[in-house]
Amino acid sequence: MQALQPHLSPILIRKAVEDALLEDLGRAGDITTNATIPSDAKAKCVLATREDGILSGIELSRAAFAAIDFNLVFNAEKQDCASLSKGDVIATIEGNARAILASERVALNFMMRMSGIATYTAEFSSRISHTSAEVCCTRKTIPGHRAFDKYAVKCGGGSNHRFGLDDAILIKDNHIAVAGGVGLAIERAKAYAGHLVQVEVEVDTLEQFREALKATPDVVLLDNMTNAQLKEAVELNKQDNSGSVRLEASGNVNIDTIQAIAETGVDYISTSKITMAAPTLDVGLDISIR
Repeated sequence: MQALQPHLSPILIRKAVEDALLEDLGRAGDITTNATIPSDAKAKCVLATREDGILSGIELSRAAFAAIDFNLVFNAEKQDCASLSKGDVIATIEGNARAILASERVALNFMMRMSGIATYTAEFSSRISHTSAEVCCTRKTIPGHRAFDKYAVKCGGGSNHRFGLDDAILIKDNHIAVAGGVGLAIERAKAYAGHLVQVEVEVDTLEQFREALKATPDVVLLDNMTNAQLKEAVELNKQDNSGSVRLEASGNVNIDTIQAIAETGVDYISTSKITMAAPTLDVGLDISIR
């Protein structure tokens, strides 16, 4: 089944854009533009990519221009998730020159970062497309921008891990240490969680993994295991639970290691690289006075 287009809340977009514009414009606004450009000057500009990639963030760019001047005409030539080739026109913007110049940087910042994440995620996804594994982002995102980072991951063909501490249970090593054991931690989590809340547990040895399987969590995260250990865990899961517990690999995942990890048979591979190490996509705005 083809995945639906990812979605961002307009409220999140509006608030993020307004906060970014306030940060950039400060107390006095764009004093350079206001000092050099007549208030009634008109301009038309082209938003274009300077390298190949995957687009993400078109609606944040649109919102940045609209927040300064609702009368600016923003025509999107490409939509999020689209493949871009160097030189492709993403959008055209036309209207008051001061408004365009004042919102340009914020519009570009969102699009360049988000498109960079989408593009890097697509590279990771392409390495494992011959397997059934999915590459997932983590909670390692820029503070305040998690929804946008995770949206960009989906634009690039990746999957989202939990958004925060409140939407899924992930029992990690420190939880296990305090709780007194893997099995006990899982039992407590399942008793606490509602039927719609997933329970995942992190293990770093096959001994812990066997204990976890007995308690049947929804997902087991296999942390920093070798590929040989991952393969063994996949086989153990098939033997003990007919493969019903989903397996996630994490730790030391990068663009060069992800293929071999996926080929072990795990269901998910989580990595912070796609959000924290993605280079921005080079997008520029070229303007001409009418």
